[in-house]
Amino acid sequence: MSKVNIRKGTSAGVGIGTERATRSAAKDMSQAEPLIFGKQNFLWMAIGAAFIIAGLLLMLGGQQPAPDVWDENIIYSFRIVTLAPIVIIAGLIIEIYAIFKN
Repeated sequence: MSKVNIRKGTSAGVGIGTERATRSAAKDMSQAEPLIFGKQNFLWMAIGAAFIIAGLLLMLGGQQPAPDVWDENIIYSFRIVTLAPIVIIAGLIIEIYAIFKN
């Protein structure tokens, strides 16, 4: 049996073109483009997400004290029907602002 000797620059393995492509890819990775959103955008997005989560937490509740009791004041309270949706919509508006802010 004869031995096969493969060196750089041959067509059988890692060639010169591949080595150049690897170097240029590494150069491109080091020169990354800036992010679309800045620090202020992410801050506003976090505030908007906090409003949405707070609205969802406000919407929790409505459990009746006993299975045989029906109290509409608990289920249809101001907090559940009015306040929570307003807070959620405010959070969505803040998220839209965060996306379009420069």
